[in-house]
Amino acid sequence: MTRTDSRTDELRIVIIGAGMAGILTAIKLRQSGYENFVIYEKSDRIGGTWRDNTYPGIACDVPAHMYTYSFEPNPEWSSTYAPGPEIHAYLERTAKKYDVLKYIRFNEEIPHCEFADSRWKIRTASDHEDIADFVIAATGVLHHPYVADIRGIDSFAGSCFHSSQWDHNLELAGKRIGVIGTGSTAVQITAAIADQVGRYDLFQRTAQWIMPIEDIKYTDEDRDGFRTDRTKLEAVRQQINDEFEIFSNAVIDADSPAMKDIEDACLANLEDNVHDPVLLEKLRPNYRAGCKRLIFSEDFYTAIQHPNAHVLTEEIEQIEPEGVRLRSGELRDLDILVMATGFRVDSFIRPTTVLGRNGVNLDDIWAESPVAYMSISIPEIPNFFMLNGPNGPVGNFSLIQIAEHQINYIFQLIDKIRIGEFQEISARSDATTEYERLRSEAAKKSIWATGCKSWYLDKNGVPASWPWSRARFFDEMAAPKLESFDLTG
Repeated sequence: MTRTDSRTDELRIVIIGAGMAGILTAIKLRQSGYENFVIYEKSDRIGGTWRDNTYPGIACDVPAHMYTYSFEPNPEWSSTYAPGPEIHAYLERTAKKYDVLKYIRFNEEIPHCEFADSRWKIRTASDHEDIADFVIAATGVLHHPYVADIRGIDSFAGSCFHSSQWDHNLELAGKRIGVIGTGSTAVQITAAIADQVGRYDLFQRTAQWIMPIEDIKYTDEDRDGFRTDRTKLEAVRQQINDEFEIFSNAVIDADSPAMKDIEDACLANLEDNVHDPVLLEKLRPNYRAGCKRLIFSEDFYTAIQHPNAHVLTEEIEQIEPEGVRLRSGELRDLDILVMATGFRVDSFIRPTTVLGRNGVNLDDIWAESPVAYMSISIPEIPNFFMLNGPNGPVGNFSLIQIAEHQINYIFQLIDKIRIGEFQEISARSDATTEYERLRSEAAKKSIWATGCKSWYLDKNGVPASWPWSRARFFDEMAAPKLESFDLTG
């Protein structure tokens, strides 16, 4: 229902980021009667990680019908796991349909936000200034590339780039390609190009468990059915949701029977599909399946067994103009070197300077590690909310599903100021500390805490993720517990 209270016009809201979560926020604001808002986007297009990442083989590892706004189902997905360009096109199409683009200021990165006199003072990199009642950080987690610190990387004479900065002007046929990394990105790149190049070298520090999937290609008849019969589309979404529920609940209990079934499936996938015994042992991880972010692929093992493909497990000594020098002294001559080394997932809104109540700096609050109550609100940072913030359910949920529930929660807090009950809202320090204590303790029972090194772990080795069920998350997001917030009237 659209609100008619005039405060929806008076309140000024700044959204940072025009990716999946920023677009969602804008749509929901308009549906709730708010028009006085702006999205500041550092790039010249919307789309976030789906705009930035265009490497060969890019796809979502969540089934597409789950990675879809609940209010904007998409009957046009080409397959179960939609390729990246389709997801980006879906976001662009949705933003246009809901008239979001007029609210976006492109090429406006925000280096500074400061809270004073119950309002936010925002300054962009172009020195544009804005004043807002609320800031909603929809900056995501996969937007600050991490490049491994390897000696000599700047000396490489060929083309070298991070996977999120793929150079599509390069001709791959006949070239010697090296990819450093073995996460989801490297697996997708391998499956896409290993059989197309002159030689393909995958530099593996850690083997990965691969969960088998069936990437069903939807036919024209399937898509026509989805368009004309909404129940067919809902049935597919419900089936995926039920399967996801099993997976989501399995990973939070390392000793669950469902987790054992997942591990058995990964082991069978490896042993049934890799035929060379030497390669099999190279690709056999020495930790439990799911401890690192589980990788979903139907064709990686086939691709990595192509005659052109090689798995190099020896440590890299340095990078030289001609290629990669291994610790043994062997030089792998290369034309193109790709750093599929992931992202700095603990940055969130940083490097933006965020100054809260009495000038407290977010960098100081996060000196040990990023924290936020319910991954949304930070003590001493009033009227500032995050979508998919620290320690949220990034490992076992659809991020769109998470963001939709979080924005509903945030709007309930904004409403308290809209109707004049309070001027400032932020999480209480004691509530955040207790929440983190309970979350950290529960996380130790998850599969992520079973002894591997992964980007899920904070610097103390504790999984930085939501360790409870989806049902509990949905219950928590249904309504804020106001006793957990500092409410200044």
